[in-house]
Amino acid sequence: MKTFKMLSFGVVDDQEVINYPMQDGIIINQENSHRSWVLEMLMDLDYQETFLKMMNHGDIYDVKVVISYPENEPAPFEVAIYGVKVIGDQISVLMKGTLKRARREYAETLLSELLEDGLEGDQLLERFEKDMRTRPALRKDEAKSS
Repeated sequence: MKTFKMLSFGVVDDQEVINYPMQDGIIINQENSHRSWVLEMLMDLDYQETFLKMMNHGDIYDVKVVISYPENEPAPFEVAIYGVKVIGDQISVLMKGTLKRARREYAETLLSELLEDGLEGDQLLERFEKDMRTRPALRKDEAKSS
């Protein structure tokens, strides 16, 4: 098993990532045949109801997690919430899931779409950097799912 520091956590909702402020977090690669990961984060008690509802729905959630260094691209995971526990004035949220296979051509496809949209210069660079961090769905992917 390998452990990593989790720096940020966001839930993908449609085209948007809803980031949740966390106090601390750890992510563990179980290095097993199921490619499973365990994620645990400490956050303010204010989010207890939100994560209890998510856990009780029993859904699988697409999440984006920044691991180890703030400059790292968010890693995409599919997770289920297994526990929400009060610890003092915080909650611990325990999740299990798998790392989604990131496509290597994402950057090239994103750049192509931004150029098609007529972006150039600083505007292109700023939008490209923002979208590489947030990873919105690409039109190419939306066309496949329609």
